[in-house]
Amino acid sequence: MTRRLYGIPLSGHVHRVRLFLSILKLDYDFVEASMQSPEILRLNPLGQIPVFEDGDVLLTDSNAILVYLAKTYAPDSHWLPEDPLGAAHVQKWFSIAAGELRYGPAMARGATRRNCPEEVAPAQAKAAKLLPFMESELTKRPFLAANQPTLADLSCYAYTARAPEGGISLQPYPNIRKWLDTVEALPGFVSMPHAPAGNI
Repeated sequence: MTRRLYGIPLSGHVHRVRLFLSILKLDYDFVEASMQSPEILRLNPLGQIPVFEDGDVLLTDSNAILVYLAKTYAPDSHWLPEDPLGAAHVQKWFSIAAGELRYGPAMARGATRRNCPEEVAPAQAKAAKLLPFMESELTKRPFLAANQPTLADLSCYAYTARAPEGGISLQPYPNIRKWLDTVEALPGFVSMPHAPAGNI
């Protein structure tokens, strides 16, 4: 069976899948392809990355891929709780990753690197609401959704860690910085590259 992950290394959406594949010690081929490349548009007409192939399985959407990997290769593990409340907590952070995080720190990072200042301030404003909430949540437990790492942490890690690339300081948030360190200490952790200007 051949596993392939399509995307670009600088995408936080791609990174969360690469990170989980590494944690699970799964071999795969990485195919570098941007959102509007013919290869991606053939596999995903929505033009979104990542795209993941696992034999005959073709999946899009990074969080959906995380769920598939957990259910397939780490069933009944802490990564995706089976109990209703635990599963709900993970889903909440999936929604935050696709909403406030995507349109806050992630958008500020992209706009900064593309030199689009008119987009930076609104994204930073969203981040200014999100990060204090994350900071508060992390006073209750060491990880976002539970007392052990879950897919919620992998989903939210990259764009939070790279928030300073969008002009957003993490210095006011000691709990977030401790959480980032804890995620980075997980066995199998792989980092996302820092983005040079103009390369998001």
